[in-house]
Amino acid sequence: MAENSAVQPTASAQAPITDGAHYLAEALLENGLDTMFGVVGIPVTDFARVAQAKGMKYVGMRHEADAGNAAAASGFLTGKPGLFLTVSAPGFLNGLAPLLEATMNGFPCIQIGGSSSRDTVDLQEGQYEGLDQRAYAVPFTKAAYRIDNIEDIPLGIARAIRAAVSGRPGGVYVDIPDTMLGQTMDLAAAKAGLYAVKNPAPAMVPDQASVDEALDLLANAKNPWILLGKGAAYAQADDEVAEFVHKTGIPFQPMSMAKGLIPDDDPQSTASCRGLAMRTADVVLLVGARLNWMLSFGKGRHWNPDVKFIQIDIDPVEIDNSRPIECPVVGDIKSTMKLFLEGLSTRSIHASKEWTDLLAADAAKNDAKFAGKTAATTVPMDHYNALGAVKKVIDQNHDVIVVNEGANTLDDCRDIVDMYLPRHRLDCGTWGVMGVGTGYAIGAAVTTGKSVLSIHGDSAFGFDGMEVETACRFHLPITFMVLNNGGIYRGDFENLGTDGDPSPLTLDATAHYEKLIEAFGGTGYFATTPEEVERFTAEALASKKPCFINVQLSVHAGVESGHIGNLNPKPVVGPLATSEMVDLNERIVDGKLVQEPAAN
Repeated sequence: MAENSAVQPTASAQAPITDGAHYLAEALLENGLDTMFGVVGIPVTDFARVAQAKGMKYVGMRHEADAGNAAAASGFLTGKPGLFLTVSAPGFLNGLAPLLEATMNGFPCIQIGGSSSRDTVDLQEGQYEGLDQRAYAVPFTKAAYRIDNIEDIPLGIARAIRAAVSGRPGGVYVDIPDTMLGQTMDLAAAKAGLYAVKNPAPAMVPDQASVDEALDLLANAKNPWILLGKGAAYAQADDEVAEFVHKTGIPFQPMSMAKGLIPDDDPQSTASCRGLAMRTADVVLLVGARLNWMLSFGKGRHWNPDVKFIQIDIDPVEIDNSRPIECPVVGDIKSTMKLFLEGLSTRSIHASKEWTDLLAADAAKNDAKFAGKTAATTVPMDHYNALGAVKKVIDQNHDVIVVNEGANTLDDCRDIVDMYLPRHRLDCGTWGVMGVGTGYAIGAAVTTGKSVLSIHGDSAFGFDGMEVETACRFHLPITFMVLNNGGIYRGDFENLGTDGDPSPLTLDATAHYEKLIEAFGGTGYFATTPEEVERFTAEALASKKPCFINVQLSVHAGVESGHIGNLNPKPVVGPLATSEMVDLNERIVDGKLVQEPAAN
């Protein structure tokens, strides 16, 4: 060999490299995000396979919205961001609805969205599934980011985590262009750049003066009342909240997803006399609850006109959102309740015996009335006795997570089926969206390993029913239940026209929904009596396998939504108020069209 000849390095001697897909998986795992729900396709298929190879649990769903709901449920239950994966353009758009819902509900959730090449998308050259996804995501999320360079992956994931869990939690979008996934960098440099986010959701201790003012207001109240929202359940301040409630003896009302934070059978619960409590409370302490549509915005005929509110919330923007708040307390719930407990050492806070006796009498009367309905053996069943049978099973199995959606199915289940442990109930929440149930059920089962009972109305189940296949594929301990009354609200609505089609509210009252899960290897049950509902529910939950119970209700079971009861809720005035315009004054009463004379 010549003395001055250069030795060229072989391929094997080159420094190891990594690519965007591998580095992204590493960054997520470094931050404890070890479970991902999703639907794969171009350009994220290889990323999902790489993540799985590195130890991440990947749960492949049948629709992106269901993957998003599964991730959101995981975020609510754990307090760390749930993670879901979508493909470009249409798949990304399918993920936006659950991401916005997560933001509305205050659930930490991150959507990783694969997208098409930036250069052709930005010049609108007609790229395959081309869409400026980050721009579309901005109004639907708490925050939206795009990672264009492989070396920025750790930073991008860190920012997404902090945005998702800090302050009021919410949904975050992270855009991953296909070109970035294919970028490479030195492996040693990549490993050196990895890091875990430190303290992404620090405690926010409220101002002591606001705590003192709140406690003084409670001490001077005659009829104080505590409203617990799902924010209190998310905060995992279970012990502090329960201790304050029991030390003061103040009656409390759990909102739907706060049920079980204190057991529903606690004697201080006002679940059976909520209406009277709203009309007579003079000071109300809101703990992680918002004065939105579910609480009539804190005003109107349902409330004591002189009521004063104390609101504990981590987000100062939420204060005075619909009415003046007498005493805002801005801080995280756990820190705040600790200060409230300390303040009890210098104050006497309790509800008047006159008021608690009044509430107890009203609750006893309502419970007796309700008990007759839930214990009835009448068949075909209605929502009351079918869910009364479910209640018997949950009363003996407290550690079952209940997922619930529908109209009557949702409202009646919330009132009938008691919860005994925190974070054991999931439903449509703040936005009131249907089609979340099977996604929530899968997210809860994967995240906790607990048995899940997912109760749906027949209409609500239709939005996301194919996910029973996912439950079977992953052998999840979920029992699905459909209460089938053959329609939206109920199954006896008539077609008001002459075309002979089913009415807009009519579904199939004879459908055997349980056959769907049997196609994928699960166990199906068909229940026609309360005794069968109770027996099948207990058996299915005990099996810890994918099961489905189709509960046959009467087509007359259920009540119509007040929002559709009147085709023309405002009186007709002016030149249109003539006999020729009689259709404007039609009303629907018990599913039938009734015409009323027009005003002249």
